[in-house]
Amino acid sequence: MKQSEVQVIKLSGIINSATSQELRQRLNELIEEGAKIVLVDFQDVTFMDSSGLGALVLAFKSLRAANSQMALCSINEQVRILFELTSMDKVFEIFANQDEFHEAILSKT
Repeated sequence: MKQSEVQVIKLSGIINSATSQELRQRLNELIEEGAKIVLVDFQDVTFMDSSGLGALVLAFKSLRAANSQMALCSINEQVRILFELTSMDKVFEIFANQDEFHEAILSKT
């Protein structure tokens, strides 16, 4: 897997019903562009609610239907708890940071 096939989306601030629509739009654009792997970087996210999670799940399904993958990295404690409570931590591949993600992806090639 080449690094050029990885598209990174860096999120910031609060991911809620007001911002999740924009997130969904950005993810859909990447799917249409034929992204093979989308890495969603949560490093600058302070809070995410269920609507943000819903946007990710919809994008995850769309990517999978397009034979693409999605991974997450750099999630904070609040986001991690949200994923654990909803068991989404078992659905999404979650990496500590971008470096760990790239090492894991490049080692698969």
